[in-house]
Amino acid sequence: MSTFERYLTIWVALCIVAGIALGQFLPEVFHAVGSMEIAKVNFPVALLIWLMIIPMLVKIDFGALRQVKEHWRGISVTLFINWAVKPFSMAALGWLFIGTLFAPYLAAEQIDSYIAGLILLGAAPCTAMVFVWSNLSDGEPHFTLTQVALNDLIMVFAFAPIVGLLLGLSAITVPWETLLLSVVLYIVVPVIIAQVLRQGVLAGSGQRGLDRLLRTLQPVSLAALLTTLVLLFGFQGEQIVDQPAVIAILAVPIVIQVYFNSGLAYLLNRHVGEAHCVAAPSALIGASNFFELAVAVAISLFGFDSGAALATVVGVLVEVPVMLSVVKIVNNTRDWYENGPAVRLAVEARNPKP
Repeated sequence: MSTFERYLTIWVALCIVAGIALGQFLPEVFHAVGSMEIAKVNFPVALLIWLMIIPMLVKIDFGALRQVKEHWRGISVTLFINWAVKPFSMAALGWLFIGTLFAPYLAAEQIDSYIAGLILLGAAPCTAMVFVWSNLSDGEPHFTLTQVALNDLIMVFAFAPIVGLLLGLSAITVPWETLLLSVVLYIVVPVIIAQVLRQGVLAGSGQRGLDRLLRTLQPVSLAALLTTLVLLFGFQGEQIVDQPAVIAILAVPIVIQVYFNSGLAYLLNRHVGEAHCVAAPSALIGASNFFELAVAVAISLFGFDSGAALATVVGVLVEVPVMLSVVKIVNNTRDWYENGPAVRLAVEARNPKP
């Protein structure tokens, strides 16, 4: 990572503060930006999301799917967590904390919208920051690449149905046209553009040319991320300042689901005997959220001032510090993990004594 990337948490915090301040002092500017919509999709935010996501997707080699068989245990655990557990556990935590326990402290008309934002967070596994988390936990890079490629492929087909199902259970009318348009705009189109760009550069300049392109695009992606944060917190600044208790309440189910899903993935990998270098990124991929997609879809479906948009923005607030704590946990428990009976047997099977 570059020096700038190492201090990403600081830049994120500064952008959050700047966004809230600008939203307070220049509300008319943010209202003007918020009104720039095409088919209920905000054009400036969509452009920033593309600039943020496409450079990250250029890194993805869908040819890595050939390596699934090499890490099938870790892949199976992560897929189970990402698609069979996380969306539903997040919805359940949302209904428990937002719909029941904390409901008396929240505006009644926003409760369903808050839960919808949490569902959007839980329904899409992270595709970008997991490369950072995997690197920090000494994860197996081929496993991480394979898992992210597979998740991106599944997301094209599974995101809309899962979100539609869970929003329906939350008693929210699902605007299917907007939801499907969001999937096309924020998943399908960026994946196609990124892969066409990747293959074109590889064909013309090889891996060296792709590496140069990635070095060029990385600052663009980070700049788009930070600009998006300024906009989002500018849009939500008034609510954040006026309702700090709401922010804390929304953070509770998000933080719990991160630790629950990462812990479950970590333990399942240990149970099946997967190596720590696979279990660590598996736990991190299983817990982290594709918050860029969640934010964009929440804005498209419910608008800038909705509870759903605020809930996804709170996801941005807690993502970096909470995931860094998970990295610390998996790193500090490596010896305990590798002393697991199944892990020891797997190591002995791979390295038989002469």
